[in-house]
Amino acid sequence: MTQISPHVRLSNEIAVQFRNRDPAWAAKQIAAHIHSFWDPRMRAKLLADAGAADGRLDPLVVAAAALLPPAREDG
Repeated sequence: MTQISPHVRLSNEIAVQFRNRDPAWAAKQIAAHIHSFWDPRMRAKLLADAGAADGRLDPLVVAAAALLPPAREDG
């Protein structure tokens, strides 16, 4: 069984809470949460994975990642 990275699992869990909402609004809310509460290193990993298009991230997470400012891994 493949291990899912914590940032992938957490972001997808957040996206589930917004699945039935307007996608643009949902993406903004997800981005705001990630920006406010996530460690910069986790944000950097999420941003890197959002560009991979490998299907691991919920489409709402990918949209949210596009709204996030670049994150620095060193905080």
